[in-house]
Order: sequence, then C-alpha cells, then structure tokens
Amino acid sequence: MALTTRRPAGRSTLGAARRDPSAPWRHIDGILLLCTLCVAGIGVLMVYSATRGSAPPYDHGPAVRQGAFAVGGAVAMVVASLVDYRALRAWAWAPYVACIAALVAVLTPLGLYVNGAQRWIDLGPFQLQPSEFTKLAIIVALSAMLASWNGEVGPRQLVVVAVALGVPAALVLQQPDLGTVLAFLAITIALLVVGGVRARVLFLMGVVAIAGAVLVLTSDTLEDYQAARLTSFIDPEADVQASFNQRQAVIAVASGSLMGQGFGDGQQTQHGFVPEHETDFIFVVVAEELGFVGGAVLLVLYSVICWRVWRCAHLARDLFGSLLCVGVLVMFAFQIFTNVGMATQIMPVTGIPLPLVSYGGSSMLTMFLAIGVVLNVHMRRFR
Repeated sequence: MALTTRRPAGRSTLGAARRDPSAPWRHIDGILLLCTLCVAGIGVLMVYSATRGSAPPYDHGPAVRQGAFAVGGAVAMVVASLVDYRALRAWAWAPYVACIAALVAVLTPLGLYVNGAQRWIDLGPFQLQPSEFTKLAIIVALSAMLASWNGEVGPRQLVVVAVALGVPAALVLQQPDLGTVLAFLAITIALLVVGGVRARVLFLMGVVAIAGAVLVLTSDTLEDYQAARLTSFIDPEADVQASFNQRQAVIAVASGSLMGQGFGDGQQTQHGFVPEHETDFIFVVVAEELGFVGGAVLLVLYSVICWRVWRCAHLARDLFGSLLCVGVLVMFAFQIFTNVGMATQIMPVTGIPLPLVSYGGSSMLTMFLAIGVVLNVHMRRFR
C-alpha cells in the first residue's frame, strides 16, 4: 500500500495564494507607486525650503507637518488599495453626501475665515478643507452613475449629472473658490466623454459652462481681489497691484536659470517677494532654487504618474474602473497645468495647489487616496 502524506490545510491554501497569478498583490503598479512617493518627498523638501526662514534658527514645523501628512496619505493610499474598488459602486454616494455636509458646515460659524476665504474647518492640529475631498467624491459618484447607465446618457441622465455637479459647485463658490469649481467641471466633462455622451451634447454643455463663467465673473459671487486676479491676467498693465504676484513669480522662475540658485537660497522666495510660495506658488520655489533641471525632473515625474494612470484606465476590466482612473488623471493633470501655469503666467491665479507638493494636509490626503484607488483598479484587472 502506497503511503501518502497530507499537507496542513492552512499551508496548502497559503501556497495556492502565492501561486495564484491573479492575486492582487502581484499586480501593484510599482512605477506609479514609486513616482508618487518621490513627488511627495520632493514636496516635503520644498515646503521646508519655503517655510524655514532665510537665516537660523530655521523653522522645521511646517515641513514636519507636511511629512506627517505624507505619511498619513501613504497609509490612506494603502487602505484605499486593499478593498476591492467594485465595492465602491454600492457606497458611491456615501462620500459624496459626507462632503456636501462638510461643505455646508464650512459656511457656518464652524468655518475658518482666512485671507478673504472661508474654506476650512478647524480641527485643532489639522485644518480640514472639504472641497479637496469633494473632487474625489465627485469622481466616485459620477463614475458609478455613468457605469450603471452603460453608455446610455440622455437628457434625463444629464440633468442628474448637472445636479450632482451643481450642488457642490454652488457651495464651493460661496467660499469663494473658483479654481476648485473649474476642477469639478474638468473632471465631469472628461467622465462624460468616456461615459458615452455625444459630441453635440458636449458642445452645448461647453456653451453653458462659458456662459456660467461669464455670469460668475460679472456677478458679486467672487471677492474683488479674486476677480482682479482673473482680469489682470488678460491685461496685466490694467491693474499692476493685482498682477504683482505673478510678475514676481515669473522673475523668480527666470532667475533660477539652468541649475538654480541652490536649495534654500532662492532670493525672491526666501525674502518674501513671492507670496504664498509654500502653497499656490510652490513651483516657483522649485524653479528658482533647483532651476530648469529641477523643474523638469518634477514635471517628468508628474508625466510618468499621468501615463501610468492612463494605462490603468486602459487595463481596467470594467467601465467603472476606467472612469475612476480617468477622473483621477484629469484631476491631477488639471491641477498640475493650472498651478505651473500660474507660476509661469500662462494661467490666471486661481489658488489651485500643486498635487503632492503644495503645503496642506487635505490636498495631500486626497491625492494619495486617489492614487490608492488607481492602484486598486490596476491590482484587480484580472479578477
């Protein structure tokens, strides 16, 4: 009689999991993960340079907080990649409703008023900016809707999309924050294109969007300084005061030349000629201190991130996964182009942060969560 040995059930199951070629952990996009971490690391360094002061003793506080935000974001990214993204379809409206509630709370006495805008909720060591998380919430909610319609997007569906976009947009405009509303709009249009909306419908939506933008600019929705920034971009000489920030930013970028003035040695940024240089104009710090080479390296890393997200959208096994990736791609690309454009005077100043680099916990956590969702889609493309 032949003797047989039986392996313990637990060990056999573990071995089978290790051999399973479709196991999610086998399909982590390492390039996307590495580039994301590199950009976040650059962000911590540039925030330190922008906020430490021009002479000892240096202030390490903002950089330490930015590092903590990055670590927290990395943990959130891992968590977002663990749970199957398809489960989000059943709960797609939960983060959307939560963000709407938070946006309403911002406009109450709970909201924190800083520099002419009421966009934050003070949570002690952390100032929550709900509009940042709302970008991702809109991506998830609209992706779930469009995937359920399976390319059949008619007038009724468009009304639903318009309401889903209009509610958070109206609340954010009350803060006021036109840049974030433009990001909402760019994300929505991209998702509609992928979701199957016809070209003529998109054209009509573009006309409506332009009319809405004109209405906002000519109304009292925006603060005077915000309207001046937008109009001064068209004619800088018409309002020298409003265009001052961008002119100083361009001078700083140009002074960086090829190799830059050295880390922590940027004359324009270190001596306060460029305001908000740790947030809105953080790319100015990169260009002035690290030069064209440093700025190019950062943009190459961003390009690789966008390419890998686009690749994940193509490899996704379902429409929902593709829509999630496209939404994240547009969110990243729009903010990168707008922020760098502000620093180089090819875009008006709208206060859009540079993803993973600008100082701020809400933006950092949102971008890491978004990358986690993309990694999730890539990891489960065979299951």
